[in-house]
Amino acid sequence: MTRNIPIARADALDSGSRMLATVNGRSIVLFNIEGVVHAIDNACPHNGASIASGRLDGHVLQCPAHGLRFNLVSGCLVGVPGLCLTKLPVETIDGELTVRIDE
Repeated sequence: MTRNIPIARADALDSGSRMLATVNGRSIVLFNIEGVVHAIDNACPHNGASIASGRLDGHVLQCPAHGLRFNLVSGCLVGVPGLCLTKLPVETIDGELTVRIDE
């Protein structure tokens, strides 16, 4: 079953900002990059470290634990296919940012 779960008002996440949220016990991070919101699990696929506070350079997020760099558009490690973040689809519904979760 798939559900759209509201996270925050759409205007709560300004361009260039990020937001940490918990959805059904799952830690996720939302990033607004140039007006496009990306949502990922708050876990580096390398070893599960929190990635929420990683350095963001354009569309590239660097894991604070080991320095791995992920493209938030594709979700995958820069230059190396195969190691990817868990991305969640984001929509704006009735003025609310929602993420789609498969249960």
